[in-house]
Amino acid sequence: MAATDNFLDLDATGQIEALAARKVSSAELLQAAMARHERLKGQINAVVTTDPDRALKRARQMDDQRTRGDALGPLGGLPMTVKDTFDVTGMPASSGLPVFLGRDVSDAPVVANARTAGAIIWGKTNTPVMAGDMQTYNDLYGTTNNPWDLERTPGGSSGGAAAALAVGVTALEIGSDIGGSLRTPANFCGVFSHKPTWGRLSQKGHVPPAPGGTVERDLNVVGPMARSARDLRLFFSILDGKTPDPAAPAVPLKGLKVGLWVEDPYFVLDAEVRSHVEGFAERLEEAGAVITPIQPVDSRRLFESYLVLLPRVLKEDMPPKMLKGMAAIRPIAKVARRLGAGVTSWAGLAVNYTATDADWRGANDVREALCAEVAKRFEDVDVILAPINPVPPFHHDHKAFAQRKLVCSGGQKIPYLAMLEWITLATALRLPATAIPAGQTNMGLPVGVQIIGPKGADERNLAIAQGIEEALGACFTPPPTLGL
Repeated sequence: MAATDNFLDLDATGQIEALAARKVSSAELLQAAMARHERLKGQINAVVTTDPDRALKRARQMDDQRTRGDALGPLGGLPMTVKDTFDVTGMPASSGLPVFLGRDVSDAPVVANARTAGAIIWGKTNTPVMAGDMQTYNDLYGTTNNPWDLERTPGGSSGGAAAALAVGVTALEIGSDIGGSLRTPANFCGVFSHKPTWGRLSQKGHVPPAPGGTVERDLNVVGPMARSARDLRLFFSILDGKTPDPAAPAVPLKGLKVGLWVEDPYFVLDAEVRSHVEGFAERLEEAGAVITPIQPVDSRRLFESYLVLLPRVLKEDMPPKMLKGMAAIRPIAKVARRLGAGVTSWAGLAVNYTATDADWRGANDVREALCAEVAKRFEDVDVILAPINPVPPFHHDHKAFAQRKLVCSGGQKIPYLAMLEWITLATALRLPATAIPAGQTNMGLPVGVQIIGPKGADERNLAIAQGIEEALGACFTPPPTLGL
């Protein structure tokens, strides 16, 4: 294995420093990344489209510029990949569907910002069809496996991105999140991500919606993924079109007020996951943070409103025939709901996917009331520490949604859509949330936490995440099973 391969194990900041010091060239680092991808693609299937010729040409140009002493931007010739829901020059977003291939596209704005900052984009990472699942597979490119256990999912929809980060095929990624799609894969693969405040980063050039849309979709956000908090902070500034300040200090943990949210009367949580979240809180407390148990809002009202708001967005991409079928069973489904079928039941979903404008306005009114409520909570705490998902990474399950179940460590079966519960606070209420690795289960599977901040406080949230990283030591651990 070439010595250059070792540079891939550094985080993005470390790789950028190595490039600046001319310990490795952009072309060498790119070739090492693509070679590692070739070695692992049969096992992981994270990167599904590549553009090596264009990328290598650009890498060599940047190496020549470095030799001449030209400014290369804050990413300085760093190779990276992008989730296959973003248009990239020469690599149109497929979102898992062949119908979207073959388009003549230019870079999505966030991709353009990364490229302007000196990124060399060489590949696209896998996603479920139309980014619509908490697992990552499609008929076009196949299934992406979790590098910690190839029989399990890396999560979705940014599952290919998270898996590629975990094995060092890329040091940075651009993902998106409407139902935990940045946080769930980061959680399941042991890496970092940041779900920004809604509207902070441009969604233009993202599929879904179908190509050509210009409206910023409700709930959906675009955000960075990385292997360290300092990288998230750097990359978020770049995606936001700003010049990052590498010298900006992290927020110290001493005196940091953290609301711990693990006890909830409505949301389910696996006992082992809870143990890791509480253990992480104890480590923060030992480092000087002040931990206070918290119930941010009424979680039942929150989740029920979210499950009306979310289908209003997602149904734009659904086949008309499917929506017509749901409309046909709506009267029966409403009766089932009155008789006790839960919001995560398929009767509940049929009702929500055929919701009226009045239904949506009611859910939006609830959201606005809860936004005001959670804002008051942030008068007492700086951030909220919470789980990301109710269970650790689970085995691939490609059955119909209605047939899927999650299993907690004690054997309790819970609805598949419980995967959306703990992510709902930040998503529905448009708050920033940073995913941080917190440890591994007894089976050696990653468990992460999310740090949720007040609306608009993205920079402070990321500075807190960096403070946590500096106080607790490196949080990322590479998967042990692939012999990297």
